[in-house]
Amino acid sequence: MYSFLFYLILEILGVLFLVLSFSVILIYLIIMVLSSFEMREHRKKNRFVDYDDIITSPIAPGVSIVAPAYNEGKSIVQNAKSLLSLHYGKTEVIIVNDGSIDDTLGNLIEAFSLEKTQFAFRPEISSKPVKGIYKSRNRSYAKLTVIDKENGGKADALNAGINIASLEILACIDVDCILSQDAISKMVRPFMEETNRKVIAVGGVIGIANNCDVTDGTVTTYRIPKTLLGRFQVIEYFRAFLMGRMAWTRINGLMLISGAFGFFRRELVVAVGGYFTKTVGEDMELVIRMRRYMEEKKIPYRVSFVPDPLCWTEVPEEEEILSKQRNRWIRGSIETLQLHQKIRLNPAYGVMGLVSYPYWSMFEKMAPILETLGLLYTVVLIAIGDFSAFYFIALFFVMYLLTILVSSFSILYEQIAFNNYKDKKDLNSLILTILVEPILVHPKIVWWGLMGHWDFIKGKGGWGTMIRTGFKKSEDKKNLESTLTS
Repeated sequence: MYSFLFYLILEILGVLFLVLSFSVILIYLIIMVLSSFEMREHRKKNRFVDYDDIITSPIAPGVSIVAPAYNEGKSIVQNAKSLLSLHYGKTEVIIVNDGSIDDTLGNLIEAFSLEKTQFAFRPEISSKPVKGIYKSRNRSYAKLTVIDKENGGKADALNAGINIASLEILACIDVDCILSQDAISKMVRPFMEETNRKVIAVGGVIGIANNCDVTDGTVTTYRIPKTLLGRFQVIEYFRAFLMGRMAWTRINGLMLISGAFGFFRRELVVAVGGYFTKTVGEDMELVIRMRRYMEEKKIPYRVSFVPDPLCWTEVPEEEEILSKQRNRWIRGSIETLQLHQKIRLNPAYGVMGLVSYPYWSMFEKMAPILETLGLLYTVVLIAIGDFSAFYFIALFFVMYLLTILVSSFSILYEQIAFNNYKDKKDLNSLILTILVEPILVHPKIVWWGLMGHWDFIKGKGGWGTMIRTGFKKSEDKKNLESTLTS
């Protein structure tokens, strides 16, 4: 009897894993098709857009740039100047010093001639106490506002900045990101285009600046990172942004906008209560809460995405730091999905409830567990002598080739649309990374995901530490500095 049940369970699991494998293949093929349609439409629109018209348009929305900063003393002045120099007329820059224990605030005060003011504002969203609001005595920096507050984490700092913000659109960014000069005009365009639906949020592509040349806050020469983990993340970001999020945008099912670079309607962010401070996935959680609000109010809406490379950041290339990041991503996904279980398979929430939420639950949150169970299932089959080598090898190669196909198309999209990586050596290196990633890198990603689940079960919280090595300076700037020094 027990033997019969054991083999029955194995047969059922075999069928389930087979169905799951072919579901993955089908879903990724659909994503490739949808993203190609969306990319083609975006490129068509771009041929007829003059972004200078948006910058000078009297009906263009104002943008409040909110950038939290914690212990950014070494680079905060240059980062602030970079934000103030963006090409867009109606903006304000709000830097939130989130209880830094270094010289972040002091450097800002000295560089921009700041003084504490009696700045009147209404705290519509709760946050840790604000200790002071600073404005510059120099009229050249009239757009800059610096908030000094008690430490409460990134989400809490953003909430404090939102309370001070006075313009229609919120640009919530990481202060150490590098933005292209036309980033704002390109990101506000979707807010101005839609007439039948209200655009509530717009996401953008995050590029990887490791090993790139950066001059005066602008990426001047694009190179891929030197390490395998760095190159893997270039391909991963291509897949996530140029394929995944483009496909979800096509069906208006996008549930995640990167916390490093996202634009939101301020009135709606305030209406839903701002960022939720008790999760490490605050960016995803806010988007879902905004979408829920619109669905429940029966207001037609859209979450849009701009695939242009407008924001660049440094990614971790050490296993210890990368593992903490992936651990946090998994914990954030679990927390967010649990907070919003009401929308799961609920037709009242449209595409988000019937498609996006189930996909994220199964193929993002549960992926590490399902892959591990599949491996254990294979080990059991080998142990009992019921293992089909032909079946296993065939399925392995199908999944391996699918991974290569998806990654190759993501690189193709980047080359057709933007062609930032012009050196053939870089492209050859990315192709080699595609071939070895499923074997050398993916198992580590699965393991870190499993640890994220385990840490969530244990109740572990927090962001962990992100150590940055700094961007590479261009050769011209190096030579200039060398000359001045000598």
